[in-house]
Amino acid sequence: MAALSPQTLPAATKATPAPGRPHRIRVWRGAILLVAAVYFLVPLIASFAFTVKTPGKGVTLDAYGQIFSAEGFGRALLLSLGLGVATIAVVLLLTLPAMLAVRLSVPRLRPILEVVCTLPLVVPPITFVAGISKVLQWGPDYLASTPFYQTIISIQNPDFPVVLVLTYVVLALPFVYRALDAGLSAIDARTLVEAARNLGASWPHLLLRVIVPNLRAALANASFLTLALVLGEFTIARLLSFQTFPVWIYTISGSQAQVSVAVSVFSLLITWLLLLALSSAGARQRSGK
Repeated sequence: MAALSPQTLPAATKATPAPGRPHRIRVWRGAILLVAAVYFLVPLIASFAFTVKTPGKGVTLDAYGQIFSAEGFGRALLLSLGLGVATIAVVLLLTLPAMLAVRLSVPRLRPILEVVCTLPLVVPPITFVAGISKVLQWGPDYLASTPFYQTIISIQNPDFPVVLVLTYVVLALPFVYRALDAGLSAIDARTLVEAARNLGASWPHLLLRVIVPNLRAALANASFLTLALVLGEFTIARLLSFQTFPVWIYTISGSQAQVSVAVSVFSLLITWLLLLALSSAGARQRSGK
């Protein structure tokens, strides 16, 4: 009897994949995507139908035409955008240097920094705003004779409430930390820093000309998440009596229900378009490397 050769034995014992497995995976993937599409699109379609259907007039787009002429729309939108830009600047200036310093100098503190930055996720917003309101009520009474009296009054200016910027910075910390942590993990930050320092680069120059260009996608993700949080946050601004964009939508919902829903649909579509643009830019950057 002929002996089995080493080449034929593995081929004879090699397991063959199940014939219908790839097809079943595609079916389950399609079913999950279909359920997700129904979950997200049905409320959006219902909201759009509510805004375009007017009793006695049929289908009309008058609600969308009234968005930009509605009283208070521009002021509330500009306020929320200004708060978003200020929040992005502050949270990035605080988080990026701290994360870079911990990674380069004291990596043992990385778990502590992670816990501190993700702690806002476990604090309910209603509890957070209750503490802030108590401090704002306590401040003018006990700081009247100190130089901090004008400070605590000025941060509550309705034209640009700095207290909301400070609050949103805390709320955005977990999302910014995760985005920047993923970006820093994808690059060799220590080698880049050592090379730039050996060439005589100062720390500000190193941060702006070496680290930031390599973190464009991560910084864009962090900025987008922060802006989306500011544009959608309602509870804190409402309880502190500031007229931000979400609070304005809620305010006009009683008298102009169709316009308020139209603004919500419009802002949601703009947010989705920004997300798609950001994802496309990130994909092009990864493919170009």
